[in-house]
Amino acid sequence: VQLQASGGGLVQAGGSLRLSCATSGSIIGVSSMGWYRQVPGNQRAYVAGITTGGTPEYSDSVKGRFTISRDNAKKRLFLQMDNLKPEDTAVYYCNTRPSTLDWGQGTQVTVSS
Repeated sequence: VQLQASGGGLVQAGGSLRLSCATSGSIIGVSSMGWYRQVPGNQRAYVAGITTGGTPEYSDSVKGRFTISRDNAKKRLFLQMDNLKPEDTAVYYCNTRPSTLDWGQGTQVTVSS
């Protein structure tokens, strides 16, 4: 199974980005999925997750600002990020929830103040 996140970029504080994760195989149809992020020098941190039934879950740091969704038919996972803050700056990754797959390519999100 391959995971490839995309959609990152440079945005000013208060702005929005929408991340997308392309998956291969049938993993997205049978697993809870999640978004994670990592700042250099820190451990990778959980951001948001979504069950196979579509129930979302968010870390306290992003609750009310981020929205996770999935499209099983297109084998894609999404993360809509609104009201971005400088502390959201990180490389974002997707994986199962809990993470069980090799970490694929992440996408850099940089939020300027």
